[in-house]
Amino acid sequence: MEFSTILERRRAINFFDPSKDVPQPLLEQIIQDASLTPSSYNLQPWNLIALRELDDKMRLRKVAMNQPKVSEAPVVLIVLADTGGWDKGHPAVERNFEEMLKAGSIKPERRDWFYGACAKLYGKSAESQLAFGLKNAAFFAMSLMYAAANLGLDTHPMDGFDHDGVMREFNIPARYRIPLLMAVGYFNEEEKKPAPKWRKSPADILVRFD
Repeated sequence: MEFSTILERRRAINFFDPSKDVPQPLLEQIIQDASLTPSSYNLQPWNLIALRELDDKMRLRKVAMNQPKVSEAPVVLIVLADTGGWDKGHPAVERNFEEMLKAGSIKPERRDWFYGACAKLYGKSAESQLAFGLKNAAFFAMSLMYAAANLGLDTHPMDGFDHDGVMREFNIPARYRIPLLMAVGYFNEEEKKPAPKWRKSPADILVRFD
């Protein structure tokens, strides 16, 4: 599919067909495609909790403003931003350095420099750690939506939820933040798809303040 078509096809869908499943291989293909998302130092500080069982989705719906699409969509993803995904000893940090060694893009004696650079850029404050996790997980979430659209699926990103309630309900470790939930499935053709919404023009978007 042409990228311009993907951009046009991707819509935030409110009504999902509960009778049309998203097979696990298809979900994994979406995640695999989205895994090519760029991230700071390639640290990839994101994870997903995928909910399929109705009981699990109803648990989420209770802390997500009782939105029907949470239980109607065949899959709902809890997108996780790992605010500690920059720190020495984190599995992704260590794996990333080892992969760079294999690729010849860094030398072994640069290990301490690498740890220090990550800590200086992303670990200097709670605010920088939060920004690190959220901005990278948001990149990944957008890629998930485009990857889903490319494969003929529909999505809806949701920020209408009780963050702390979701954390408690699914026993999520404190180092994570949840930038959004995402319903994944197929539009219910019995409903009316809303018209495309307006978008800012390049002239609206381009600014200067000096």
